[in-house]
Amino acid sequence: MKDSVVMTPKRLTLPSPAKLNLFLHITGRRNDGYHELQTAFQLLDFGDTVEIHTRSDNHIILVESLEGVPDEDNIVVRAAKLLQKRQTGKNTALGANIKINKQIPMGGGLGGGSSNAASTLLGLNYLWNMGLSHDQLAEIGLSLGADVPVFIYGQNSFGEGIGERLQPLVLPKYWFTVIKPPVSVPTAEIFSHSQLTRDTVTIRIAAVFKHLQTPDLAEALRNDCEDIVRREYPEISEALDWLNGLGTARLTGTGACIFARFASLAEAEAVLAAMPASYTGFIAQGTDRSTAHQALEMITERP
Repeated sequence: MKDSVVMTPKRLTLPSPAKLNLFLHITGRRNDGYHELQTAFQLLDFGDTVEIHTRSDNHIILVESLEGVPDEDNIVVRAAKLLQKRQTGKNTALGANIKINKQIPMGGGLGGGSSNAASTLLGLNYLWNMGLSHDQLAEIGLSLGADVPVFIYGQNSFGEGIGERLQPLVLPKYWFTVIKPPVSVPTAEIFSHSQLTRDTVTIRIAAVFKHLQTPDLAEALRNDCEDIVRREYPEISEALDWLNGLGTARLTGTGACIFARFASLAEAEAVLAAMPASYTGFIAQGTDRSTAHQALEMITERP
């Protein structure tokens, strides 16, 4: 008679932070359709939470479905199942219930889905006692989306390639007012647009670091998607014009969210207070490292 595996269910709740693209330069297009780019990923102290409850069977259950997205297509479920394939030995029978508590606006360019997937991989790697490295988890994450690795490594980063070649980037801890106009933008629509700029000259990380030291983002750093998004989505164009009257406004990713950064919380709060009623928004501070990593470190350092 084979020994049965007895497992006490374990629970873990991890933060799942939002990110901003402080700039986004598109420098080329690959034969596989992906775009070569350069960007600065800024992690925020604002985001979702991912609750994970391990199971003693191999089922992956999403506790609350995402409207309009079948559970099997949800990036969190896909991440868990990919990690599950790496299980060995006694862990091969383990599953999980996963619940995402959403705060990050969907379709906003803030990386919510990618961050949820990364926190799921980090959390299950710990709960299932798999011992995979960040490099191994990032490899899994990249197969899900180009933004997942930056959340796996959990550091502000200068990104190149399709966003997966990352170098740590030390950034000032500015405050951000992030605003979402009443519209969502499909990323694929913008990246496939015939008039999208795809030949921006590459910039060196030293120049990026220099340009990012002041609250007002230098004109040398822009978002190449902004012109197309302005043209296709008048609501975002109007929001950018409004925010530019109070700070230096930028689009993050392909939008729809826009942001401005400030040296003080009071400045950021004043802008949010003046926000038109048709918009939603929040204030966040930039953080050096992912709040998910900080939470895991606190758990693993306990006696």
